Amino acid sequence: MAAAHLRAVFPGVECELLKLVTTGDKQAEWSLSKQGGKGLFTAELEQALLRGEADVAVHSCKDLPGEMVAGLVVAGYLPREDVRDVLVLREGVTTPATIATSSPRRQMQVRKLYPAATFTEIRGNVDTRLKKIAAGAADATILARAGLNRLGIPSWPGVVFRPLNLDESVPAVGQGAIAIQSRSGDAARFAAAFDAATARNVTVERALQAALGGGCQMAFGAHVAGNILHFFHEKTGIRTLPLAEADYAGPTATADRVLKELGLP
Repeated sequence: MAAAHLRAVFPGVECELLKLVTTGDKQAEWSLSKQGGKGLFTAELEQALLRGEADVAVHSCKDLPGEMVAGLVVAGYLPREDVRDVLVLREGVTTPATIATSSPRRQMQVRKLYPAATFTEIRGNVDTRLKKIAAGAADATILARAGLNRLGIPSWPGVVFRPLNLDESVPAVGQGAIAIQSRSGDAARFAAAFDAATARNVTVERALQAALGGGCQMAFGAHVAGNILHFFHEKTGIRTLPLAEADYAGPTATADRVLKELGLP
């Protein structure tokens, strides 16, 4: 998708795909909530940029840590997909007793919907996770709607998809957005090449993430849409706050103000 976009924006430019496997993908048995997920899915791609082996790196934005590696920037974003989380229920289950997710953000929010549920971990790609739930490894799991859409999976045998509204589950920062990262000196080349609306919203979300120092161990989510900030933190629960046009111009100051209003450090 990123290559097709760059070819369309810069006619005549050839895009070679350099496929890399990250530590997070290699260590499929790791518990992200225990080991920490910060940089596990990004470091190898960022090193390729810094070494000059690649000109841009393509990331699921929600995998990007709040603090950027020195010398690198987010050059832009592809148009954002559906941001919602999806509860994937084994067919025939209405109230799941076991839910497979290692995300503290998802656990804390879905616990409000199913207080009696217990949580277990599940790893693997989307197909693997869907097969595991259909086979009875757990009653349910939670996946990103954006990933299912991009993979062309509107349904799956043996499971039922239930999208979670923003008042049920606030997404991770950048969820649904594909981030294009480049070296700082190359950012100007790509300035007008990507989706401005996505950048406007995600920049505020990432400012909040950076201010909190968010990693996989913290239950935190933020999503900006329609001048509304949907916010979740383990200490505040789900909150919605209005944003003014000026808030987008100074995202760092906006993040500091919002966290102060919510009583967060």
